[in-house]
Amino acid sequence: MEIDLGKVPFTMDFHPSDNLVTAGLISGDLHLYRFNADSVRQRLLEIHAHSESCRAARFINDGQAIITGSSDRSILATDLETGSPIARLENAHEDAIFSLINLTESTIATGDDQGCIKVWDTRQRSCCNSFNAHEDYVSDMTFASDSMKLLSTSGDGTLSVCNLRSNKIQSQSEFSEEELLSVVIMKNGRKVICGSQNGTLLLYSWGFFKDCSDRFTGLSPNSIDALLKLDEDRVITGSENGLISLLGILPNRIIQPLAEHSEYPIEHLAFSHDRKFLGSISHDQVLKMWDLDDLLQNTVNAQNDQAAVSDSDSDEMDVDTKPPKSRKGMSKGKRKHLLVIIRNHTIQEIQHVFLPYGPGNVSSLQCSTLAISGLQPCALSELENEELTSFRE
Repeated sequence: MEIDLGKVPFTMDFHPSDNLVTAGLISGDLHLYRFNADSVRQRLLEIHAHSESCRAARFINDGQAIITGSSDRSILATDLETGSPIARLENAHEDAIFSLINLTESTIATGDDQGCIKVWDTRQRSCCNSFNAHEDYVSDMTFASDSMKLLSTSGDGTLSVCNLRSNKIQSQSEFSEEELLSVVIMKNGRKVICGSQNGTLLLYSWGFFKDCSDRFTGLSPNSIDALLKLDEDRVITGSENGLISLLGILPNRIIQPLAEHSEYPIEHLAFSHDRKFLGSISHDQVLKMWDLDDLLQNTVNAQNDQAAVSDSDSDEMDVDTKPPKSRKGMSKGKRKHLLVIIRNHTIQEIQHVFLPYGPGNVSSLQCSTLAISGLQPCALSELENEELTSFRE
């Protein structure tokens, strides 16, 4: 099942108890759709939620509202039935908001481009915790509710653990050579899995966060932009080459490729409330919903056929067979818009995307069905002589 969003999406989320899915777009718009098993979908809402890109969206209050975070630094709560704003908090962060997750029934956490994490009480509409957890953008977060610990990954290459009971940063890993982009907790809370920019999975043992206990390089060199836990032993990955894969953890192995969304990076993965569908978004402007049973039907055979790439859980790290990608220039958080696929955009739209990231004249760009993909993390002035050459008049 596919939904053409019309613009590049940065985020998506499924309703906790109904066949509803929401998507936040680069334009700042928020879409809400109803779907069913017969591939019928209906757009229920389309609102201009933010003046800049909508980077994060989650259902809150048992699905009665949608909360969004934007690069314009604002947080907005929108009523699901009417589409009317419930509350808007301008300047919620000092920098652009990059990530957002639900914590409890009444609290959420947001992370920004400068590494600051804030915890919000949605009922009181106020900030109750703030952590300067990183030196670069907060790429992803996950929550261990039993211990009230918030784990986050960052473009600075670290994993941080914030204790919400003591309001302190409890632990932080050593700096990795690559940006950490995604994080999940597995093995019944004993392992923390992080996806990285060069395609390596870093495995940390709970309570020993300074250094990873294992590394899995089977997906290298494609960055692991999204992680979604299937169960305590298996995780679904979304990579920059558009491939969705199923991996086993300890023993570490690629069980099987599940699907190919497109040739562009996977921005987000999520399950529908009944786990019948796996949702994915990418820079092709399409939200896809895959029948999860169909994707997994050959898993048992694939597990028997696939040789284990790594089954160790020692303190020694595996040696990467391929070098990490260059980290020169701006980080993924600040170059987020540079990584979008530009198709049939107006000159004004291209200017809106590129001008904040560096000097240069984009008025001479020729808009057609050409696309920019895989842009290097550098300022616009550095792009002009290479990636943008084909756009010159």
